Amino acid sequence: MRDPNQRSDHPLFVRPWIFIRGVPSMDFLPPEGPLEVAFAGRSNVGKSSLINALVGQNGLARTSNTPGRTQELNYFVPDGYSGQGDDLPPMALVDMPGYGYAQAPKEQVDAWTKLVFDYLRGRSTLKRVYVLIDSRHGIKKNDDEVLTLLDKAAVSYQIVLTKTDKIKVAGVPRLIAETLEKIKKHPAAFPEVLSTSSEKGDGLEDLRAAISMAVGQSS
Repeated sequence: MRDPNQRSDHPLFVRPWIFIRGVPSMDFLPPEGPLEVAFAGRSNVGKSSLINALVGQNGLARTSNTPGRTQELNYFVPDGYSGQGDDLPPMALVDMPGYGYAQAPKEQVDAWTKLVFDYLRGRSTLKRVYVLIDSRHGIKKNDDEVLTLLDKAAVSYQIVLTKTDKIKVAGVPRLIAETLEKIKKHPAAFPEVLSTSSEKGDGLEDLRAAISMAVGQSS
């Protein structure tokens, strides 16, 4: 079992990370510069917890017991760069608004959907989206709708199973195989499924390696 807060050997995750901006609409997007990877998932999938575990900082992405709290695109970058001239971070992590929260007003859901699709379709620096799926439930209807949206936007994405500590160990390989079968029909899906546990630290190094390769920083 790995310590979820243990520092990674991957260069992108050695230094501390900081929050730089919340983006409620496309007008507030930072200028295109560093390559970006984004995280998408249902409102209760454990997205903030996974981001915190990924960078080894408990308080970076805000977690909440209230689904739907993240209503903006939240940007995080490694600390220690001025952001001026050539002194840019090597990459940015983008926490996307959670979906599938039935209690949110329809106008709010529509606004989130438009923001997300506009971002996906128009961001040339976006290299990959990691779609988080709760391992206890697998791919649900609204997850599949998001995968179709990503296919339509022609954005490369990869499935990441979360909360694998909540299911039997023997069930993980079977779930991975079932998920791979389900994404065969999705042309933009990366043909490898990752499994993680923020609480136990399982799979975090695999996810860090995948992100590093996606942005060309694997060495």
